[in-house]
Amino acid sequence: MSGHQEPSGPGAGTEAAAGPGWRRALTPNRVLALVLTALAVVLIVENSHTVRIRLLVPVVTLPLYSALLIMFVLGALAGALYVYRRRRRKRRRYGG
Repeated sequence: MSGHQEPSGPGAGTEAAAGPGWRRALTPNRVLALVLTALAVVLIVENSHTVRIRLLVPVVTLPLYSALLIMFVLGALAGALYVYRRRRRKRRRYGG
C-alpha cells in the first residue's frame, strides 16, 4: 500500500484526465495557428470553383484555391529571396 488515496466526489479526476498542463499547451501562437488554419479551410471551401487562368500563351483551368496557393508560395519565395540577398549584402558590407 503506497498510501495514495484516489479523489472521490463530483469532478474527481477531471484534472488528471485533461492533463495538468493543458493550459500551458494553449499558447497564443497555437491559438493563432488554429484560427489561421480555420480561415484557410473556409477559404478553400468557399473558393473551390474552377477558374480559367491565362499564362502568357496557355490557358490553365484549375480550382481557385489552387491558383491562390500557387501565388502565395511564389510570393513567399520572392520574399525569402529578398531577405536572403539583403542579409548577404549586409554581411559582405560589414564583414560579418
